[in-house]
Amino acid sequence: MTMRLLLLACAATSATRAGRFPEDEPLDAATVAALPGLAARLPRVDAALAGRERRAGETAAGLGLAAEPVAALDDLDHGRWRGRALAEIVAAEPDALASWQADPAAAPHGGESVAALLARVGAWLDGRPPNRRLIAVTHPAVLRAAVVHVLAAPAAAFWRIDAAPLALVDLRHDGRRWALRSATLDAFCAVGEVTEGVGPR
Repeated sequence: MTMRLLLLACAATSATRAGRFPEDEPLDAATVAALPGLAARLPRVDAALAGRERRAGETAAGLGLAAEPVAALDDLDHGRWRGRALAEIVAAEPDALASWQADPAAAPHGGESVAALLARVGAWLDGRPPNRRLIAVTHPAVLRAAVVHVLAAPAAAFWRIDAAPLALVDLRHDGRRWALRSATLDAFCAVGEVTEGVGPR
C-alpha cells in the first residue's frame, strides 16, 4: 500500500517577515485569521504531526489539525543566531555565515549543522510505516532536507531549494522507496494544484 506524506511549512511569523532567524515566536494575527479558510483545500489524511515549535503547532491548530508533536520535525537549530536579522549576521560575522553556507557540516552559530538536519530528517523519513496518509506541519528547512533526501541529492543542494512559509511537498512511499510526487514551494495558495499531482510552477 502506498503511503502519502504531505509536508507543510508553517505559516509566517514576525521573524519571517522581517528576515530574522526564527525563535519560538507565535504566528501573527493576520496569518491566524486566514488559516481556517485554507483548511478545506487540504486532502483527507489519517493523522497529523507537527514540529514542537509554537509556530508549527499554531499552524496545525489553525488548519483544524490535531497534530502530534514530533521532535524530528523541529526546525533547524540556528543557535545564537536565533532572533537576529540575516543582514546583521552578514555585517557582523560574514566569515561564519559563508562557512555555514559552504560546508554542510559547519555550525558556527553553535546550533545544528545542515548535515545534521539532513541526517535527522532522512532517518525519520526512512522510519515511517508506508501504509498511511499523513500531513506533517513543519518548517521550510525540513521540507528542503526532505527533498534532498528523497532525491538522493548532495548536501549542497539544500541551498538550491527555496521554500516559503506554507510551502507544500507531496511524497509517496511504495514500500521500497520514497518518491517526490510534487512540490509547491512558494505558497499554500496552490495546494489545490498539488493535491491533484501538478508539479512545481
